[in-house]
Amino acid sequence: MTDLLATPAQTTEAASSRVDHMLIARMVADGARVLDVGCDDGALLRLLRDQHGVDARGMELSQRGVNDCVAKGLSVIQGDADVDLVDYPTDAFDYVILSQTVQATRNPKRVLENLLRIGRYAIVSFPNFGHWRIRAQIAFNGRMPITENLSHNWYDTPNIHFCTIRDFVVLTREINAKIISATAVDRFGSPLRVNAPWWFWNFFAEQAVFMLERE
Repeated sequence: MTDLLATPAQTTEAASSRVDHMLIARMVADGARVLDVGCDDGALLRLLRDQHGVDARGMELSQRGVNDCVAKGLSVIQGDADVDLVDYPTDAFDYVILSQTVQATRNPKRVLENLLRIGRYAIVSFPNFGHWRIRAQIAFNGRMPITENLSHNWYDTPNIHFCTIRDFVVLTREINAKIISATAVDRFGSPLRVNAPWWFWNFFAEQAVFMLERE
């Protein structure tokens, strides 16, 4: 696995962008064909377009998100990852990205299988439900946790399939996906040691980014 720690020259850039967006941007090759599934307001797509010259396409469930993307000059359509990914042809993109969205899908396994079919690589970022602060909130407060990355109450959250880093690794094996690179970051956005065991990432990382390809 590859450690994606930022260089000093990237400090200003990282400070103004979401941590997982910066990590994802460093995984994507210049000029690549990219589909961002669940692209929200298009912040990541615009970053990839402006800094890497990618052929940027997006899919977003909300009409508001689509409107925000179009206002930025991005090519984005309205669609549901659980339903509409099956309509995309095989190997249509170099990278298919699912950023902080997999936990909000109804069938994460099928969605990931489609990502790997559509793109040469699938890049997935997600909040880690195994983080020690989440465990502590459940253990000591007896309530579903609320954190910076998981900021909704249990009754109004869009997240319906919480997972840990360890859960995600197991799922990659079930769908015969190869992990090309992975980075886990703590609550301050600092990457954890790349050679740390999975249990360490599972306990101390607030979120993770994985790049996968078909076996």
